[in-house]
Amino acid sequence: MRKILIGIVVAVVVVAGGYLIFHKPAKPAATASSTSASSNVPAVNNAVLQTKTSSSVGQYLADPNGNALYTYNADSSGVSNCTGSCLEEWPAYQAKGSTAGLPAGVGTIKRTDNGQIQYTYNGMPLYYFKEDSQGKVTGDGADNFKVAKPAASSSSQPSSSSTSTSAQSGSSSSSGYPY
Repeated sequence: MRKILIGIVVAVVVVAGGYLIFHKPAKPAATASSTSASSNVPAVNNAVLQTKTSSSVGQYLADPNGNALYTYNADSSGVSNCTGSCLEEWPAYQAKGSTAGLPAGVGTIKRTDNGQIQYTYNGMPLYYFKEDSQGKVTGDGADNFKVAKPAASSSSQPSSSSTSTSAQSGSSSSSGYPY
């Protein structure tokens, strides 16, 4: 009887071991829009921003839906200079809900041209390109805009000092937009 019990236990261990060896979960294949773990830049992944990767631009920042975000070279930290017709082509990435407890590096500004709250990353206002579709990054380098990139020192941990309510300066008239 003891030999039979030992035989059953050995058989169960062999079967279970074989199952585990041959049925390992497959690692997901990397895609062009997945987060890159091989980069020296830490990925951003929070309720406002995420890091995506494209073969054409490398790592870039996107909203939670995967839409690419851009910065405007004519802006300065906490100040948006994209107004009027510029906003028609490059809509601001606007905060729709509470901005309390934003992650590190993420802040907001209150636009003086329309009073809307716009997200910033490391102080720089963020925009969409109206010609992009989800997962497409086609506006990099166009009209003095560049795709937003994650910073080497960024973190996705919440920070109470990351929000800024700096008002933008300037008016809604021409702001040096290249049209």
